Amino acid sequence: MALRHAVLAALLEGEASGYELSKRFDVGVANFWTATPQQLYRELERLEDEGLLEARVVEQERRPNKRVWQLTAAGDEELYAFTTRPARPPALRDDLLVKLQAIDAGDEEAVRASLEERLSHARAKLALYDRIRARLLDGRSEEEHLAEAERIGPYLTLMGGRMYEQQNIRWCQRVLAALGDRVGPHMSAS
Repeated sequence: MALRHAVLAALLEGEASGYELSKRFDVGVANFWTATPQQLYRELERLEDEGLLEARVVEQERRPNKRVWQLTAAGDEELYAFTTRPARPPALRDDLLVKLQAIDAGDEEAVRASLEERLSHARAKLALYDRIRARLLDGRSEEEHLAEAERIGPYLTLMGGRMYEQQNIRWCQRVLAALGDRVGPHMSAS
């Protein structure tokens, strides 16, 4: 998937400035796609050049004017066409897995520290996703939200992000426990 489709999908929430779009990525899209603000601004310009987005200038009194972006009919058509194409399975590329593969020749304590960091990061992201979930549900059950919400895509992607981080937590805990069980000559010298 290209950044272009993530940007187009994020604008389904309504028009946004580049700054607002960056915040949407941080809060609502980061569970499946990340981008720097610079990448977003470059992509917005490309999408406008291709006719998939249009911008209007919003005049502001105490701040510089801002451009606000929205989907065009061609942008809607591009998203529709994107949804019809088969999704490719993601390729797993994770340097922590390479470190684990090489742990017998490496610094086991450094790898443990990387695992602890991954575990802490996953817990923090899950807590963020849980706050977003509570906001989206707004007192409703998941079933009520899925039946009543105007758009369910944001919730469904959030479910995927939550499950991903839950799995990360379980995996880190299991690997750390397995490393904790190691004793004897195969332990690295510290």
